[in-house]
Amino acid sequence: MASVTILAPTGMLGAGFGLEAFERGMALRPDVIAVDAGSQDPGPYHLGSGTPLYSDRIIKRELEALIPAARAARIPLIVGSSGGAGTNAQVDRVAELAKEVAREHRLQFRLARIYADIPKERVIAAIKAGEIRDLGTGFELTEQDVQAFSGLVAQMGDEPFREALDQGADVVIAGRACDDSAIASFAIWKGADEALATHMGKILECGAFSAEPFAMDVMLGTVDERGFILEPGSLARRASLKSVSAHSLYEREDPFIQHGPGRVLDLSNCKFDQLDERRVRVSGTRGEKTSDYWIKLEAAKPVGYRSICIAGIRCPTMISRLDGVLEQQREAAHKRVQDPSLRILFRKYGIDAVMRELEFEKSLPHEVCLLIETTAKSQEIAFDACNALGAKLAHAEYRGQKNTSGNVAFPYSPRTLNVGLQYEFGAYHLMKVKSALECFPVVMEEV
Repeated sequence: MASVTILAPTGMLGAGFGLEAFERGMALRPDVIAVDAGSQDPGPYHLGSGTPLYSDRIIKRELEALIPAARAARIPLIVGSSGGAGTNAQVDRVAELAKEVAREHRLQFRLARIYADIPKERVIAAIKAGEIRDLGTGFELTEQDVQAFSGLVAQMGDEPFREALDQGADVVIAGRACDDSAIASFAIWKGADEALATHMGKILECGAFSAEPFAMDVMLGTVDERGFILEPGSLARRASLKSVSAHSLYEREDPFIQHGPGRVLDLSNCKFDQLDERRVRVSGTRGEKTSDYWIKLEAAKPVGYRSICIAGIRCPTMISRLDGVLEQQREAAHKRVQDPSLRILFRKYGIDAVMRELEFEKSLPHEVCLLIETTAKSQEIAFDACNALGAKLAHAEYRGQKNTSGNVAFPYSPRTLNVGLQYEFGAYHLMKVKSALECFPVVMEEV
């Protein structure tokens, strides 16, 4: 096969990239521009609420660089996991922004939308058929769980992208996708070895995070029959054996095995070679198709309205007795605001807010940032409880106390802030499907 070069402009659409690096990357004549646009990293809110991760202004600004460049070079632009969570509504919104760019720049192209919302009835049918597997959550998915979801998508593999390319798509705006599959799809469509292309896609999906110094910036990969070569777009960065091999381990439970939709990669025989100061070749990746095709479900559900209060504590005596003080305030708040839906959480930044019960460093700091969080069935209940906690904490009584007030500082006024309806993840499971295209319809449009 002829080599195929993929340009990944950034690790996530909306996160930014250097225009000079992009222009240099385009001068290397890539065959496709492919970019990931979503992640579970920002939490369940964007899936549960449908709110995009980045604003229309930010996304459109980057599309205004990517779409005209792709059309001028007569190469496709592929976007996976559009909008952050890859819901149907987020796909439609990004597609509308692409059409705005087309109108303003007087461009014409074939636009493909690939949807990834999964009907609840489809998942319930799979539960009844025994075709759902847990992927590490520790619980089995039930029909009641599914009915509570406000956002439900699945990660598509490379096949829906290839279907869109078969139909002549110039710009592909896709819903939730397995990151490496979205990046690798064009190369696989052109005949590249699926394992090599997917491994390359896994590295490219984070942009120049596999370069030194790492950044949300341009990265290029060229795959051929022997392996693939990685090179950053910016001359200020370099691909090294360390940066590339390290990124091959990124987000991986097993250093050698990588599972994906319909495919398993084996990296145990990978070889990394430094070609020159800025380029690394990777070879030896192997893979095989799975006998059945499974897709990963992602879902979120509302859990109540949240209020927060941020407080600073500098009193060493109070810090040394903080756990007891907070437990007293928790009990007092539940008595003051009696509602079974109320949940109270304290995050003690400087002590154990990140690791919580797993924290092994037990020394106490000289100051603590305390985040008070309340969640309840209504915003009013959450606010009342959080506000009461802040007020009581300002005058909390504890052994060894020197002052009756002034031991807690509040950086904001009002001290209690309403966050709104909040969500939590409800599914991280595999679902067996009849085919790779079954749940991911492709809709074509002339723009």
